[in-house]
Amino acid sequence: MSALLLARIQFALTVGFHFLFPAMTLGVTLVILISETGYLIKKEERYRRITDFLARLLGLIFVIGAATGLTMEFSFGTNWSNYSRAVGDIFGPLLAAEGVIAFFLESVFVGVLIFARDRVSPKVYWLSALLVFIGGHLSAFWIIVANSWMQTPAGYAVDAAGKIALTSFADAVFNPSTHVRFIHTVLAAWMTGAVMVAGIAGYYVRKGLHGQTARTMLKIGIVLFALTPVLQLGAGHMHAIEVINMQPEKAAALEGHFVTSRGVPLYAVGWVDTASETTYGISVPKLLSFLYNFDFNSEIKGLRDFPKAHWPPVNLVFQAYHVMVGIGMLAIALGLLGAFLLVTGRLYQTRWYLFVLPFLIPLPHLAHETGWMTAEIGRQPWIIYGLMKTADAASVVVSAGNVLFSLVMFSLIYLLLFVMFVMLCVKLVKQGPAS
Repeated sequence: MSALLLARIQFALTVGFHFLFPAMTLGVTLVILISETGYLIKKEERYRRITDFLARLLGLIFVIGAATGLTMEFSFGTNWSNYSRAVGDIFGPLLAAEGVIAFFLESVFVGVLIFARDRVSPKVYWLSALLVFIGGHLSAFWIIVANSWMQTPAGYAVDAAGKIALTSFADAVFNPSTHVRFIHTVLAAWMTGAVMVAGIAGYYVRKGLHGQTARTMLKIGIVLFALTPVLQLGAGHMHAIEVINMQPEKAAALEGHFVTSRGVPLYAVGWVDTASETTYGISVPKLLSFLYNFDFNSEIKGLRDFPKAHWPPVNLVFQAYHVMVGIGMLAIALGLLGAFLLVTGRLYQTRWYLFVLPFLIPLPHLAHETGWMTAEIGRQPWIIYGLMKTADAASVVVSAGNVLFSLVMFSLIYLLLFVMFVMLCVKLVKQGPAS
């Protein structure tokens, strides 16, 4: 394999593994803020126990997330030096803002949550929970800004040497896809936290552990589980419209759509034969056109309008996208079912639902990974859409052997980290909320 392909695989591994942890961080900080608000208002120990339990879990997630995040920044300078030289003026301010404004804020007050429960007043502790929540989301915002700029670049100028210079910080930050991408990502992270908390609490309730604390924890998780996928449906719709408008090749690949036409169908499942430019599967006639602007006859551009050299791997993008959407629809159904059981007073007695909940914990992560694949592979062959191709971004002095060695080492280290993380999570869950 070429050094370029190996570098792409390595970056996919590092980003894909790292993304598991920020997603959990944002979701868990939301639940911590909710439970600590309940403790501040009601002074009931069950809320304090939930906060203390989740704070320990957050500490574990945060440490591994921070460690794996460093790898990506180093790889910019090693495997992607041409890219780094081209966009240094853009990414430098964005990553600096993430570190100074967000990450340090989050890091300091995570320490307060874990170690200072009895050393500060309840109001200061609640404020710490709020600042961890804000810091985590600010950190996510700056990373999403950087990624969104690669998808829909703005606020820049290209000089004669090909270097991309920042001309408007505001335009770069609030580029055309920042807001919808940030909302979409945050809601996905909130759903991750909701399902994790509901899954752990569902296990406790089914086993008769931790009494009212477990029931309260389950209630918080189920309410968020019911709300976040429904809100995500709206956010995903807005994001899809933005992709159709700003990245039409990607939008066409998402649905295996080759010929520009009106009344375009929406596929539930299918398979794309790129050679014959045909998509097979189960579809709803004209639904994609309707969802675009609520007109069954609206026009959607097809892949044939663009050079084949600019097409992404169509079937791979199609499959990843539909896995993400399928998980989202399943989450809506299961979340609303949980809310129905809660409202009707049957949640704590419906053992089959409580049994299923822990097994749902990986599903949001699978949706994250396939959604990320959709966004990043769907942008190919561009690393910066319309400005720089991925093949031109790689380092020219790093050999395939060097990249392969680092890829193998990263794979082994990440496997070890993952095993350790799962073992420590199981240990924390077995300990449960402190009495």
